[in-house]
Parts: sequence; C-alpha cells; structure tokens
Amino acid sequence: MWQEKDNKLTKTFEFKDFKEAFSFMTHVAFLAEEHQHHPNWSNVYNKVEFELTTHDEGNTITEKDRKLAEAIDKI
Repeated sequence: MWQEKDNKLTKTFEFKDFKEAFSFMTHVAFLAEEHQHHPNWSNVYNKVEFELTTHDEGNTITEKDRKLAEAIDKI
C-alpha cells in the first residue's frame, strides 16, 4: 500500500532476489516514460523503494503521482 509522507507517495517492493527486483525496475522505467513522470527510487538487493512527488507542482502529490503509483501496482 502506498503511504503519503512528507508530500510524497512512498512504497517499498520486495522480491525473491536482485534479478527479480531489477526486472521490475526495467518495467517501471518503460512505464515512467509512457507517463512522462519519473520516480525517485532506490534499489538494494531485492528491495525497490519509491518516492513519488511532482516537482513541477512544488514537490507535492498530484494526480500524476497517483496514476503512476496505480500503474506500478499493476506490474
């Protein structure tokens, strides 16, 4: 479940191993391009952490963030 914290939508995804995590990140990269909205994210081994915020709107959560979060959840 995505959490709202400090004007960001945040979520951590956990996978079986690094290969699965990296594969997920590759899918998200193409999805982010489609949405023309790019996440702040990090990866350590099998975990991928996201922070979604809209920089053009003063670093706050907008519909762009919610739509990208919803699309990420569908991967």
